Amino acid sequence: MRTRSLLLALSMSLLFAPRVTALAEFGIEGIGVVSTRADELRATRSADGRRLVWASNRDGGAGGWDLWQATWQDARWSDPRPLPLDTAADELDPFLDADGRWLYFASNRKGGHGGFDLYRAALRDDGGFGPAQNLGPAINGADHERSPAVHDQDGSLLLASDRAGGAGGWDLWRAHRTGDGFTAPRPMTGLNDAGDEFDGAWLAGGRAVVFARGNGNGGAQLQLSHCRHGRWSAAQPLALSFNSAEGDTRAALVDASTPGELLVSGHARAPRAGGFDLYRMRAPASDGSGDCR
Repeated sequence: MRTRSLLLALSMSLLFAPRVTALAEFGIEGIGVVSTRADELRATRSADGRRLVWASNRDGGAGGWDLWQATWQDARWSDPRPLPLDTAADELDPFLDADGRWLYFASNRKGGHGGFDLYRAALRDDGGFGPAQNLGPAINGADHERSPAVHDQDGSLLLASDRAGGAGGWDLWRAHRTGDGFTAPRPMTGLNDAGDEFDGAWLAGGRAVVFARGNGNGGAQLQLSHCRHGRWSAAQPLALSFNSAEGDTRAALVDASTPGELLVSGHARAPRAGGFDLYRMRAPASDGSGDCR
């Protein structure tokens, strides 16, 4: 009788024990719908959780890389559709701001200032988008500008560019908000080196930054830096099992509807849908001071 009681107690303890889910490390986002056999890069989710926008080279778009959108319906992502903002050129690096006013993105479409430029389109009340607006010569130059990310508190713009004046290659730059526009960007001292830094995103209200650093072989590794007493700390690899120095993991953004989680692009061994897939992981905590300007 005592043995049966012990076995019953053990079985009940296992039944009600906390279960370790895939998100304890990472989980794939929308396999077969969002993450497919094609490549998916840089997903951004609206603050109300209803809209997900990302870039993909899948069939059915306007050509090249396009922006795609899915909406959250019946506890799943709806079948995605290309955005009307897409052109025969490339559209990449979407970012929905926390206020729900703008979708920012990069494109090498005709009519820009040179190479990839940064654009934004207003989000309409009916769920659609206004026309694409170039951010202008204060932000866009003759070189390339990519991966826009807007600070959720002070509105400053984090971007990547290969323009002159940085540390070399692609660098991270910051432009401060002025009215409805931005000041000329300045390099993020302490984060850039002679290689490539790109795909930057604010974390924890600006107390930290996550970004991708090129590995010299066409791939990238996500890095994390904290702002402490006005300086960015030496970047360290983001803790994620497939974020290796030899791999290719990039494009991390905070899920605005669940700020404790990140959406990243990469190649996990499993689960995996195709090329670059979209994954969800816990956002790292930061003890930064947030006073880097």
